[in-house]
Amino acid sequence: MTDERAGAVERVNPAELSPPTGFSHAVVATGSRVVFLAGQTALDADGKITGGTTAEQFERALGNLLTALRAAGGTPADLARVTVYTTDVAAYRAQARELGRVWRAVAGRDYPAMAVVGVVRLWDEQALVELDGFAVLP
Repeated sequence: MTDERAGAVERVNPAELSPPTGFSHAVVATGSRVVFLAGQTALDADGKITGGTTAEQFERALGNLLTALRAAGGTPADLARVTVYTTDVAAYRAQARELGRVWRAVAGRDYPAMAVVGVVRLWDEQALVELDGFAVLP
């Protein structure tokens, strides 16, 4: 099954695979501009990590990622790939419903191909999550 929309990104979710929840199995990108997005954590404008929970930090990190994307001329629907790095996979899984709610509120229901990777620590020691990715603009 494919989910086509106007623009540069087509989400592909084959019926033969488990139904995706909060991600797409494949994304076909056919636009003319690729935007590579640097890793974003829950840093505020003063360079301080905000939020004490994975969900709070995820919301800020996603907002920061989308701010960079918008500055490059893109929208959340243009995201082709996002990688989430977390220092606590168990906490991430435990807050999955809340993280999904945050994603939908901030980025909508156009899910990119995604991966969650457990890491020992991130650049900012207080950071619990970091998101990076790329988008394809028409």
